Amino acid sequence: MPIHDQGYRRYGGSRARIGRAWQVMTRAGVMSVVAKRQFIGLMLFAWAPFVVRAVQIYVSATFQQASFLAPKGETFREFLDQQGAFVFFVTIYVGAGLIANDRRANALQLYLSKPMTSAEYIAGKLAILFLFLVSVTFLPAMMLLLTQAVFAGSLTFISNNLYLLPAITLFSLAQVLLASTTMLALSSLSKSSRFVGVMFAGLFFFTTALFNALRGITGRTSFAWLSPTASLEQLGDVIFRLPPRYQIAPGLAGLTVLLLIGASLYILSRRVRGVEIVT
Repeated sequence: MPIHDQGYRRYGGSRARIGRAWQVMTRAGVMSVVAKRQFIGLMLFAWAPFVVRAVQIYVSATFQQASFLAPKGETFREFLDQQGAFVFFVTIYVGAGLIANDRRANALQLYLSKPMTSAEYIAGKLAILFLFLVSVTFLPAMMLLLTQAVFAGSLTFISNNLYLLPAITLFSLAQVLLASTTMLALSSLSKSSRFVGVMFAGLFFFTTALFNALRGITGRTSFAWLSPTASLEQLGDVIFRLPPRYQIAPGLAGLTVLLLIGASLYILSRRVRGVEIVT
């Protein structure tokens, strides 16, 4: 029986470029979430306000008597405020177990033992949550703006309110980054996705309750910076050129949001790290 030479052979396959491993993780994570019927129902429910607003715009554009329903700049600010509740639920549903489940299964070191850096791992997990949150904030808001132009038959409203394009983009980005980075940081601190969800809800509910308690005692809203939700609301009012609802400087509200995002990224950089094995 002949013996064939099994010596060295040059690899003939294709090589993926370095820095793209996170895309595989993101794709797999998105598909696993989309496959769940409960999540599909949640997303359909999250788009219900868009349908209601679209019908309102259609009626105002079709019937002269309903012109009072015509959208204004404040309409899109109110819409994104409404979507804040769905941002909360989608963040918990999708994000609570993104890192916690890997920690529970001791899979974190397996990921980092492959040609994947901790930054790629964080980017891949963050992209999963980022995509779903954008789909309930930025995407429906922009589609609502497009719906207004279609039903009105002109771009007059958009041309008169050009600030809405960057305003929707910037505020949606602030909403999404604040929720996604905070959730991932909390998910990296525990092996229980349920406990992570409780921590996330407790963080926002406790800070909001603390702010409301101080407002009730002092009669002032200058402590809004204690609540990430209130700080985000203040920042949104400024972005949409509306009168601020709280007695704090817009810069302080923006600084609060940026500090929380920065602190979350710092926690992630410390918690998601490979372990060097010395033999």
